Amino acid sequence: MAMSHNRSVPHLSTAARVLIVDDHELARAGLAAILTCEPGIEVIGEAEDGAAALDFVSRHPVDLIMMDLHMPVMDGIEATRQIKALHPNIKIIVVTVQAHPDALMEALRAGVVGYVLKHASRHDIMSAVRHVLRGEAFLNPDLVLQTLRQLAQATSSDETPPIEPLTARERQVLRLLMQGKTNREIARELIVSPGTVKVHVEHIIAKLGVSDRTQAAVRALELGLVRL
Repeated sequence: MAMSHNRSVPHLSTAARVLIVDDHELARAGLAAILTCEPGIEVIGEAEDGAAALDFVSRHPVDLIMMDLHMPVMDGIEATRQIKALHPNIKIIVVTVQAHPDALMEALRAGVVGYVLKHASRHDIMSAVRHVLRGEAFLNPDLVLQTLRQLAQATSSDETPPIEPLTARERQVLRLLMQGKTNREIARELIVSPGTVKVHVEHIIAKLGVSDRTQAAVRALELGLVRL
């Protein structure tokens, strides 16, 4: 279980601190090359499996993890689950070869907020990073809808625990959020300001007892609050 560190990164910085987790050195190097060229982002470490990533975040502050799914020792889903349990503020983007709905559903349940393919363009990778660092999800809308439909079919709401009811506007925002829309896109559709949407999203997250908007979508389906 090996780990390498970017020694050029200063310890004191306002930049987002990124950890890259992948069992292929070439994949880690490629992501690092893309990310280190961007202002406001610093790659502070690399790990070759989930166990190494878990060890790294226990010793270093990390804002964002770029996480492969299929790795030896500990895969990306289990690593995400354990990291989010111990460090809920760390944001995790899955970077994988193939976007499969079953894998995405497990990743969403584990706590990821972004999902990009390894053959994605530099622009798409950076767009995912910027969205997630702003507190927004970055997921392919078609794949997300397909995945959430699977989750809805497999979920029973017969025993729904009590939660604070969502307002009509919050339900509107939630439905659009579940389509993968950003705050600005939701604001344009509802003809309100992005700031207003942000407040609604924060209320939804608090009422559902989750940590981010992606988990809010999953939780809403589990509770039967929204039908697709």
